[in-house]
Amino acid sequence: MNGDRRIRIPLVIAVAGLCLLTLIMAPMMMVSTFPSFIGGGGLPDCEEPAEQADDQSDTAASDIPEEYLELYREHGEKIGVQWNVLAGVGKRETDHGRSTLPGVQSGTNHAGAAGPMQFLISTWGGAAKIKIPSEFNGYASDGDGDGWADVYNPADAILGAAKMLKRNGAPENVRRALFVYNRAWWYVDQVMEIAAKYARSGEVGVPPEAEPACDPSLVAAAPNDVVARILDYALAQRGKPYLWGGTGPDAFDCSGIIYMAYRSVGLSIPRTTFGQWPFGVKITPGEEQAGDLVFFNSGPGTGPDRPGHVGMVVAPGKMIEARCRLCGPIKVTTYRDREAIMGFTRPLQNPSVLAQLKLKEQG
Repeated sequence: MNGDRRIRIPLVIAVAGLCLLTLIMAPMMMVSTFPSFIGGGGLPDCEEPAEQADDQSDTAASDIPEEYLELYREHGEKIGVQWNVLAGVGKRETDHGRSTLPGVQSGTNHAGAAGPMQFLISTWGGAAKIKIPSEFNGYASDGDGDGWADVYNPADAILGAAKMLKRNGAPENVRRALFVYNRAWWYVDQVMEIAAKYARSGEVGVPPEAEPACDPSLVAAAPNDVVARILDYALAQRGKPYLWGGTGPDAFDCSGIIYMAYRSVGLSIPRTTFGQWPFGVKITPGEEQAGDLVFFNSGPGTGPDRPGHVGMVVAPGKMIEARCRLCGPIKVTTYRDREAIMGFTRPLQNPSVLAQLKLKEQG
């Protein structure tokens, strides 16, 4: 929107087989002691939803137009990102749509950005206004249900911004998500400062599962000792980078971390996502448990029975994943709000794994 604006290019994720490649279209942008027990348990604070800093501050009430405040809250909750971070972006970009600079109400600024959340038209989807549904690459969204994704419409633009932040790491790694939104750390600092002022707590909350302190309770809630040990290994890899074809010890791809987690307890399962999908026994959605795998139909070369991405369930609605090179480090994320879930499997119920477990018991 103004002279310090950085160009933003859409993120396109492509993962297949070995979680093949993750492409970014242009330059924009622990180990706990496992318990020896059988049986599960509840996850106390670590299974609670992300703290959204729900109580707005007086600053937020006085500075954010009512329409925008409602949209930040609505779409932040819908997508699963912090509403006050969305509001911080809206404030920093266009003063919640009140700016009179070029590209806010119509046209584009000198960098090609448009609308209250300042999307590049190419990032939005190739046109300022796109009929929904239609085929496009970008974050164009219909936030008010009128059948159009209009970059100048606050409801549409805020929903698109929420999706972009979510795709790039929020709510767990919100600073990285903001850096991808506008590739400058001073920008990240400014938005985070604004967001903190909009929350009564004076903070930008992150999901409790983003904290390593939650790892022990995740492990303790495992359905049995074997799963506890598998989780123990997988969670110990948090913070390490994604590497296509990686099986550690310093970096992993999506199927690599799962392969090595099972191998850490002496169990052999297929190496790749394509191989892991038919290997485990299919599990009805809602009945998945820690140690199960969740598969996604995403990336080129994937299809209804050929998933391109996989994560390991660590708790109801939560998984650990190595997502992509620029998606941030290996971490625990949510999967219930993710698109293109293909299904769940339980490798521990595969006959060959059951045979391996029996041999271990006999040995």
